[in-house]
Amino acid sequence: MEFRKAGWKTRLKRFALAADSRLDAGLWSAARRGGEIYERLRSHTDRLTVTGGRRLLAELASEGLNIGIVGAVFVLMLALPAFRIGNEEALKSQVFAVTFLDRYGNPIGHRGARHDDSLKLEDMPDHLLKAVLATEDRRFYDHFGIDVIGTLRAVTVNARASGVVQGGSSLTQQLAKNLFLSNERSIDRKIKEAFLALWLEYRLSKNEILKLYLDRAYMGGGTFGAAAAAEYYFGKSVKDVSLAEAAMLAGLFKAPTKYAPHVNLPAARARASDVLSAMVDAGFMTAGQVDGARRNPATPIDRKRDLSPDYYLDWAFEQVKELAEAGKLGADRVLTVKTAHDGPIQQRADEAIETILRQHGPSYRVKQAATVVMDPDGAVRAIVGGRDYGASQFNRATASLRQPGSSFKPYVYAAALSAGLYRPNTIVSDRPVCIGNWCPNNYGRSYAGAMPLYVAMAKSINTIPVQMSIAIGKAAGDTHEARAALLGRKRIVATARAMGLTSPLTDTVSLPIGAAEVTVIDQAAGYAVFANGGKRAKPYAAIDILNSQGELIYNHGRDEPEPQQVLSTQVVQDMNFMLAKVPTEGTGRRAALDGIVGAGKSGTTNGYKDAWYVGYTGNLVEAVWFGNDDTAETANLTGGSLPAMTFKEIMQFAHQGLELKPIPGVPADPKAANVAAAAGTAPAMAARGASAGPMPRQSFEALSAVGSLFRQVEPARAGARPLQVGIREISGGETRLR
Repeated sequence: MEFRKAGWKTRLKRFALAADSRLDAGLWSAARRGGEIYERLRSHTDRLTVTGGRRLLAELASEGLNIGIVGAVFVLMLALPAFRIGNEEALKSQVFAVTFLDRYGNPIGHRGARHDDSLKLEDMPDHLLKAVLATEDRRFYDHFGIDVIGTLRAVTVNARASGVVQGGSSLTQQLAKNLFLSNERSIDRKIKEAFLALWLEYRLSKNEILKLYLDRAYMGGGTFGAAAAAEYYFGKSVKDVSLAEAAMLAGLFKAPTKYAPHVNLPAARARASDVLSAMVDAGFMTAGQVDGARRNPATPIDRKRDLSPDYYLDWAFEQVKELAEAGKLGADRVLTVKTAHDGPIQQRADEAIETILRQHGPSYRVKQAATVVMDPDGAVRAIVGGRDYGASQFNRATASLRQPGSSFKPYVYAAALSAGLYRPNTIVSDRPVCIGNWCPNNYGRSYAGAMPLYVAMAKSINTIPVQMSIAIGKAAGDTHEARAALLGRKRIVATARAMGLTSPLTDTVSLPIGAAEVTVIDQAAGYAVFANGGKRAKPYAAIDILNSQGELIYNHGRDEPEPQQVLSTQVVQDMNFMLAKVPTEGTGRRAALDGIVGAGKSGTTNGYKDAWYVGYTGNLVEAVWFGNDDTAETANLTGGSLPAMTFKEIMQFAHQGLELKPIPGVPADPKAANVAAAAGTAPAMAARGASAGPMPRQSFEALSAVGSLFRQVEPARAGARPLQVGIREISGGETRLR
């Protein structure tokens, strides 16, 4: 056995030695062969060795190649986002071209591009094309999408002027921005714009790029493209515009809102003169050729009497685009939209706001106002987004976030009633209450003691909503006062969101008394829940939408889900009982409607920066806001003053001829029908030779239609296309197009 073990170990050692020798031999052999290969390569490379100036050039070329490779990879990384955006579908896709009708079927305006596919680039006037190229991109036909020379020139000019005087983007870059990007001022956007311009130049001819640019650019006044702008501003085809008119159109590309002739004619003419000078500088025309256009500048159509509801149309257009993005409208983008817009109510709202601001604005130091009128189901009848659309297109009714003040309290009360903690007759105490170091005060800096809850609502007591937030949190299980208040505010925010508020609603201790920010249209939607019996009322404009073939592709009642019940019937009735006390016994007395049962709530913020009145009847809901764009303080303006007055002026007229519907939970006034039929103002009565007195709303609409017809007589005689006025019939309190 011992012998066998010794033999096994000997064989193992021999095997290991043999393997080691083979490994050593292999490595030595590989090293020798490697050395031979190295020597051969060295002998070959020695022949390529350069010295002196040639070596310097070789080193520079090598480093340049390395830097170029790294740079190419970096540029490719920058280009990837642009490559993802740019695609053939975007070029082929239709631009929205929407015609809007009011609830009676009458045209009220257009939004989007108005393309004429039969109009080729060759059909456009030569002086229009020269005017555009002279002012936007003189080297358009010479560059590859990015005008390097023009960019360097712009940088030099801007550096000398210490500001942006001249733009450096080529026409192709501007088209890339219009087609694929936003107006955001950022390096990222400029990089994408540059690569997309190169892509456009690769895919399209120069003439195709120019045609797209002329069709897609925004030209002010809600128009897109030179053809639509020529029709809107001058009432003629773009093929027929004169040199002076072409210069004015070309001047719009730089700043369409600033130089729109219906907004600021002197500025538009000055800009047109600059365009004419640019045409001479570029060598496209001589000074003598443009002299006539200078001495006889273009005169646009008078749009001062244009009663187009622009704020409403802007909002409705965004609604249509959202429906399209949701896939509810198919691929067609040439649409006809029948909206819930009510022309007479819109006109009265515009007039009421302008009149009240003109009469009382200076004394209250308030310059702006906004309002939304809607049906209880969310169908928006009228929007006033500001005092003057021509001066400012910012829609304060749909986009501006302002503190609601006490007009937010109904959401707090609704949350508390939904928790089962209060009823209208519950006795509450107006007393000092603090959360941490914050202690709210009432408007009069005093406390009223015990009172029924409905009185606290009518008198707009500030301490009660704060107490409610604490009570809601404690009922949810947290006995610590500060934590209970936090939990209560979360429940309040949830209730407000369920009722229709879409803004962030930042949580602060003062949220229950209106410190969070809301929009006017959201306020109207929120109060509509009280008017319709507790259902969510999402604001909408489109009732029916037809495609370019006249086919019905969308109907709101058919294609939208049933509204969600967000408040119980009992809570709604209790809230309406309390809110109906505000215009009769509380802070909204100036909003009380003659012979019509209404409800609502006023609101005023700290420093009197915002003043609100939001109210409703069984038929309509309206939210009114007054304030200043720069959030400057007013002169003690409260929601119970100008906002309440505006509410009454508009709503009193809006109910003319309507069959009055009751507010859920509020007893109807037996005299309301007779009084409402005779209520309202009638500015047109004097025109009929009668003394000032009431006029039914149907008569107002009929006279408006007749007036529109007479206003079209002169243009028709002058050869213009006459406006077709629809004949209306009265049925069930509504006026419809026959």
